[in-house]
Amino acid sequence: MSEEAEGRGARPGVLKVVVAQGTNLAIRDFTSSDPYVVVRLADKSAKTKVINSCLNPVWNEEMVFSVREPLGIIKFEVFDRDRFKYDDKMGHAFIDLQPVAAATKLRRALKLTTGETRLRKVAPTADNCLLSDSFVTYADGEIVLDSRLRLRDVESGELFVTVKWIDAGAT
Repeated sequence: MSEEAEGRGARPGVLKVVVAQGTNLAIRDFTSSDPYVVVRLADKSAKTKVINSCLNPVWNEEMVFSVREPLGIIKFEVFDRDRFKYDDKMGHAFIDLQPVAAATKLRRALKLTTGETRLRKVAPTADNCLLSDSFVTYADGEIVLDSRLRLRDVESGELFVTVKWIDAGAT
């Protein structure tokens, strides 16, 4: 019998992904772009609204994914909406959820229930898209990771995103 079947394994929870804003995005039309972001987690996806004629869009949109554990990779793909042809790619980035999963286990081990606690630092490396140090914190019942991401395969662009894990089985 699996751990999950015995009730000791993965607890259901909610992963919230907030796409806050983009900065210095690439020009894909004549002088600007009409950007939107597609967020993918495993076989699930969600999309922000299109911001017309803007290279520094502010979306502040929250996508909610119901998942068993904060595992895997969240992919962010930025596109320029085009009315009469295929949408143009404006770069992509990703966040590995491993630090969030590790912080969740640490929160349980420390039996944190209230207050705000910084649990983990995640530094930029060649293997991730981080522009600066990110911190995984526990606050108000959520494990939170705020990140500045450098877009890849494009001449310029950054995304500011927040990932929040709410462990439905947390005590």
